[in-house]
Amino acid sequence: MKELESKPEWKPRTKLGMLIASGEIKSMEEVFSLGYRIQESEITEKLLPDIKSEVIHVGIVQKQTDAGEFTRFKAIVAAGNGNGFLGLGEGKAKQMRNAIEKATKEAYMNIIPIRLGCGSWECRCTNNHSVPYRVSGKGGSVRIELIPAPRGLGIVAGDNIKTMLRLAGIKDVWTRSFGSTNTASSTSKALYEALRNTFSM
Repeated sequence: MKELESKPEWKPRTKLGMLIASGEIKSMEEVFSLGYRIQESEITEKLLPDIKSEVIHVGIVQKQTDAGEFTRFKAIVAAGNGNGFLGLGEGKAKQMRNAIEKATKEAYMNIIPIRLGCGSWECRCTNNHSVPYRVSGKGGSVRIELIPAPRGLGIVAGDNIKTMLRLAGIKDVWTRSFGSTNTASSTSKALYEALRNTFSM
């Protein structure tokens, strides 16, 4: 019986990667507090071993060239640990699997911290189950607003938005969207920006 191929050992290529490999930086919180930029997907895998990724959208991109029509797959992937960290990535390739792999790696490198809390006046508990206050984000022609909700309400949103919020660790929230929300790329970017604003406001 043929043995399964093991994943190649990670060899850090950046200063941050080397600091993590040597044990000088041990958490994702340290990475952001020190102002480092993540340029290797393995860093996120190392510091967030419980991270999960989900495909948000897969589409076909066609381009007309002199040699004929050129077709590629475009994938959008979200990654999160369900406890305050979320990443979003896009990838294009001739094969769907390769496009998803590229998008997943980009999502790992685009990981951001999300501030969780309970900003609902109806709830006022001390649990981190929602957003701490109302935030909004814009992507293309789409704008998304996140409104704190009481515990037990759940996520009031469309499926793709719900997936990303769940990966971020949000359990209860109201959402309002404006613009052409059937565009997966713009919608996911708008939500990503709104979640980023939980720390920048």
